[in-house]
Amino acid sequence: MTQSTGKAVALFLACALRATGPAFAADDTSPAAKPDTGRESPFFKPEAHTTDGSVLIGGRKIDYQAIAGTLVVHPKGWDDVAKPHEEGAKEEDDDHNPTAEASIFYVAYFAKGAPMPGRPITFLYNGGPGSASVWLHMGAFGPRRVVTLDDTHTPAAPYTLVNNDESLLDASDLVFIDAPGTGFSRIAGKDKERAFYGIDQDAHAFAEFITRFISKYGRWNSPKFLFGESYGTPRSAVLANLLQSDYALDLNGVIMLSQILNFDLSPDGPENNPGIDLPYELALPTYAATALYHRKLPHFVGTKVHDLIEQVERFATGDYALALGQGASLDPHTFDEIAEKLHDYTGLPIAYIKKANLRIDGGEFEKMLQDDAEETTGRLDTRFSGPTLDPLSKEAGYDPQSAAISSAYISTFNDYVRRVLHYGEGTAYTPEPGGISEKWDFQHAPPGSAEKLQQSANMMPDLAAAMKTNPDLKILLNGGYYDLATPFYEGIYEMQHLQIPQKLQANIDYKQYDSGHMVYAHEASLKILHDTVAAFIEKSSTHGQ
Repeated sequence: MTQSTGKAVALFLACALRATGPAFAADDTSPAAKPDTGRESPFFKPEAHTTDGSVLIGGRKIDYQAIAGTLVVHPKGWDDVAKPHEEGAKEEDDDHNPTAEASIFYVAYFAKGAPMPGRPITFLYNGGPGSASVWLHMGAFGPRRVVTLDDTHTPAAPYTLVNNDESLLDASDLVFIDAPGTGFSRIAGKDKERAFYGIDQDAHAFAEFITRFISKYGRWNSPKFLFGESYGTPRSAVLANLLQSDYALDLNGVIMLSQILNFDLSPDGPENNPGIDLPYELALPTYAATALYHRKLPHFVGTKVHDLIEQVERFATGDYALALGQGASLDPHTFDEIAEKLHDYTGLPIAYIKKANLRIDGGEFEKMLQDDAEETTGRLDTRFSGPTLDPLSKEAGYDPQSAAISSAYISTFNDYVRRVLHYGEGTAYTPEPGGISEKWDFQHAPPGSAEKLQQSANMMPDLAAAMKTNPDLKILLNGGYYDLATPFYEGIYEMQHLQIPQKLQANIDYKQYDSGHMVYAHEASLKILHDTVAAFIEKSSTHGQ
């Protein structure tokens, strides 16, 4: 996950309609429906296609209107009034009117008969960077979800699409957003990648989309929530602060799933960042949970995963952290003791642990845990396993969970969006376009900085600023015990080290699940996730009412 490794992390990872109001037109290009941008857009036109449907949630039928469409946004600095190519305009005005623009695809679900404007609206997106929202849409909270096997490879088509009993439509209207350049979202114009592929550029595009969306559909006075998964969590941190500071738009809540805000804490390639030992410590509880799941811990047979994790967390932040902090000055006796303890908690051979100098990164753990069976352990969800591609490799060569479920998600969405939502005929849906992460600008200007900092990306200051400028902002952190892309304990550590007054820590709720990065891929965890998020939305929507 750190840009220093040069590795792209595949983090899948990623609005309501007035019941008494008029139906939206299938075409969004009429003067009445089209936002007034002051001038024509050179590349894209907004559009919207409307269908009706219903979903059963907890035995209750909810009728909804679905809108699949696009909105056009521009990079920061765009002036929607100036017309630099008119007679008399100065050539340098082009610097303030970049020609790049993005057509951002969304699918919005509006519950019919819902009261306005008190009905909450939640904006959902996945991560990558460079991933569309198909994962949250088809696996978590859309009205239909794809059925996949729990911890093994899902067979090829035909796949099963079912009513989603855990759709969030009972708690909030939903807007699933494809990031610029992903899914059906498109970018065009001069320097288009530089205009949209980056931490700050991306957040600006999402802020522009959200404000245009709530203007178009009359949702300025609705309770508003962000739901980001994986890279969607640092996006949410920057976006929340940006919306509140630059757009005067306070949010009710930010929902984090599989969080990483400080990229220095990632278990991917920490050996390239020597002197920072936290990644090894924060990943250890996930190593232990995974080893227990795969029956690699003979000393803990019959132990519940939650009990083991509590024990490992104390060791990770205690004796283990103290030992790693001593570096080369660690005495041989303590070195051996720590290696023995790591063996007990990870199931890895003692000789291997010592050779690794007590520091095993995520890819090495995935490769070595089941190496005796030539099986590679999953990364996004370590409950999954798959045949090892190269038995002589140092690290895992692929992610078994991604290989196990991706076809099911992508295939069913391609069918659903065209057959049910009537959108995308003749257009390619690209869930994870190649090359975006390599082009991504990971340099970031945190709140209070006039320029981007020359350091690993860290969006903790953004979330802290958002919470301080809006002290009523509520945060919900969700994480899976078996997530080795963004370990759950890493997210907890980040939240507990935000630079906020102690009293604001009470605004943060925590929930962990017996699942992986895509918590919702485990059906029992999906139900708990729904109930947790729905209760959070209800609690956070009643302030001042």
